[in-house]
Amino acid sequence: PRHMDSVLAILDALESPARGGSPGTVVALGRGLGVCSTPGCRAVLGEPPGTPECPPALTPGQWKLLTELLRRDPATPELGAVLAPDGSTVALGPLLAGIEAGLRSGGFGRPLPTLNPPADPLLAVTIAEALGTSFLRVQGGDYNATALGPGGCWDDVENPQNYTLRGPPSLVPDPVAIGAMDGVVLGARLARGPLPVAELLRDYYGTGNGSEARRPPSSYRRRHFGALAGQERLEKEVVAVLGVLRTLSPSPELLRDVETQEVAAVARRAAREFSERYVECPSIVPRCLWGARPYRGTPALLRPPLGSVFLHHTLEPARPCWTFGACARAMRDMQRFHQDTRGWDDIGYSFVVGSDGYLYEGRGWHWVGAHTKGYNTQGFGVGIVGDFTASLPDPDTLALVRDELLPCAVRSGHIRTDFTLRGHRQLSHTKCPGNALFQEIQSWPGFQ
Repeated sequence: PRHMDSVLAILDALESPARGGSPGTVVALGRGLGVCSTPGCRAVLGEPPGTPECPPALTPGQWKLLTELLRRDPATPELGAVLAPDGSTVALGPLLAGIEAGLRSGGFGRPLPTLNPPADPLLAVTIAEALGTSFLRVQGGDYNATALGPGGCWDDVENPQNYTLRGPPSLVPDPVAIGAMDGVVLGARLARGPLPVAELLRDYYGTGNGSEARRPPSSYRRRHFGALAGQERLEKEVVAVLGVLRTLSPSPELLRDVETQEVAAVARRAAREFSERYVECPSIVPRCLWGARPYRGTPALLRPPLGSVFLHHTLEPARPCWTFGACARAMRDMQRFHQDTRGWDDIGYSFVVGSDGYLYEGRGWHWVGAHTKGYNTQGFGVGIVGDFTASLPDPDTLALVRDELLPCAVRSGHIRTDFTLRGHRQLSHTKCPGNALFQEIQSWPGFQ
């Protein structure tokens, strides 16, 4: 399966000291198989070594999977992606490029070159080149008019084999953005001292899709990436890496006749839109990833921007869900109850919030829900998994709704700037969203 656990098994074999392995084994194989295939990446990490042969530590099946994942084609970067235990889809190309840059800047292997103009090698090989190139193409009008995204879905989350994008592709679809952010976070960690790559990834992503442990570090990638590469830093690095590309021979055609001011405008737009989409806004797990049943009947369209957000707790399940596996099961259980017992067309909520750091798509932004009787056409219903009668969700989950979801919904035009926030009990005979949570939201922006 194209799952991070499969990659970890391969890395364990490659890095085994008994078989002569080391962290360098993984990055050398990645480079030889095509991880670093773009001009900017090659300018930073150097030309790739010759095409490698199957190491004796790997089975033919493992080697076949590895070569399929790492033979990177810039036209279809999503083919080099795997499903991670936290439910995110990670492109291995920018992840491994960031890991190599981190190892080398930490003194493991050949030193990195000094770039002119000065650019951060770690950001150059993970996101800056892809971001600048993608936005230049859109500006030139020859790349489907999209510079970021889309996301996509796997055919089977238990045995992922095929990943399909849900819209026109850019050079930075969601898996590439996620792999790049992880490459920056983990590359920065390795710059402080080398670790076996398998150990690093296992700690970062967690151990298996059904793990019931607390949320893994990978679910904090947006926060950690933002701390390392905020919008201003990202803008500066996109300008720098496009400057590096100008010095190459031959110079990329995209940059011919592009003035300095135009490069600056492209970098500013790229950094702003990337930061808004992947750092400041929460990640939403689509229905196809948590295993939703089809909608029954014909959904009714909402007419955004809406004026209200209605907050709920799920009550059942009563315990917060801390992992992708647990939250996806909770979504399927709630949908089954709402459809089979309540007789509704679908799960009632617009979105559900897990304690794993993710939102889960219910009816979503576009379809009328069944969450707040008499008011479903007027606002979005957001349910937090758990029973919050006597205790609150953890601070990170509260911040996800208050500081990320609500401002992003305003910025994207889904809710009005003067929206009102209400607890379910204010509009119906219910104790929802629980006494503790209702008391908490009375201090939030928009509460009425």
